[in-house]
Amino acid sequence: MTSVRTGRLSPAAWAGVSLTLIVLLLAPVIFSDFFYGVLLTRALWLGLVAMSVIFLASYGGMVSLAQVGLFGVAGFTMANLVAADGGLPAEIDPWLAVIAGLVAAVVVGLIFGAIAARSEGIYFLMITLAFGVMVFYFFGQVTQLSGHGGVNNIEVPSIIGDRVTDPAPLYYICLGVSAIAFLGVRYLARTPFGLSLQGIRDDPTRMRALGYHVTLHRMVAFGFAALIAAAAGILSVWYNRRIGPGSVNLGEVIDVLVIAVIGGLYRLQGAWVGAVAFVLLDNYSRSWTPDIGTVLGPDRFNTLLGLIFLAIVLVSPGGLVGLWERARDWLRAQFGRQAARDGPGGPPRAGPGGEEGDPGPVAAADRPTA
Repeated sequence: MTSVRTGRLSPAAWAGVSLTLIVLLLAPVIFSDFFYGVLLTRALWLGLVAMSVIFLASYGGMVSLAQVGLFGVAGFTMANLVAADGGLPAEIDPWLAVIAGLVAAVVVGLIFGAIAARSEGIYFLMITLAFGVMVFYFFGQVTQLSGHGGVNNIEVPSIIGDRVTDPAPLYYICLGVSAIAFLGVRYLARTPFGLSLQGIRDDPTRMRALGYHVTLHRMVAFGFAALIAAAAGILSVWYNRRIGPGSVNLGEVIDVLVIAVIGGLYRLQGAWVGAVAFVLLDNYSRSWTPDIGTVLGPDRFNTLLGLIFLAIVLVSPGGLVGLWERARDWLRAQFGRQAARDGPGGPPRAGPGGEEGDPGPVAAADRPTA
């Protein structure tokens, strides 16, 4: 359970946000080429896929497992329309191919949404999983689109350059797209559509009785989430210069879901927190993980990730962001009690929610609100 925030950031929160932005903007100066050009760049586009999952879960009450499939639709569409080894012989302008990839993913997302939006709970989850598996097998069997070893050496826009010798352009593009997606979702949540979507999340029967088209709202939300996942698919192709059926298999679906849950399934910023944690673990755990018989070792990353996933879920269902919020609120409560003991002249005591006047935890409020 988390508290419903007033929407105002404290000076400490503003300082934290500002420091994070400065570090991200100056990453090419602060970090090595490998750290920001490989690890942070990968975390940014992985975070976008996870954010498409979190958007549907937090604002629409729909946990979708089809986002990696939509990610693949965009990536394969773009890869088949530019010069590459494998796939279709079309060689159109890379930017036109990007637009085509985004449009294809959104159209497929709307179709998926129109079908899945009529179900709820475990049925919605299984339907979207079936969509994701269907995309994987489609590209795995239609070798005219996926090649026999994937589509490789994909042409990218000239602005990207060579990621090996100069990773900064792709890093800043991923950072900019992530910022636009984050701000776009925050803005959408405050529009009439976003507010009604949150109402449908909380009580679809009542919203239907009030005249709202529940299925249409869910379908449009699914299409918007598909756009976010599609952007991640395009960035992934630019990052890897290839895409294959293995890029959209069940393992990738699980990885994205783990990223979303580790970061915080009902917090948008949790997408990138979880992605950074996942990428760092994936890269560094192999060098410091001890050998424990056949149970754990440098080559058993999934076992280590599963243990960490289990620990985070048990300690903090809100993920790493939720854990941070609980620690911050506890510290504020301690300072508030100390201020109260200092006498009536001290600063006003903060409420459980961390802000003066914030009511703190509210029943069934473990989701963001506008």
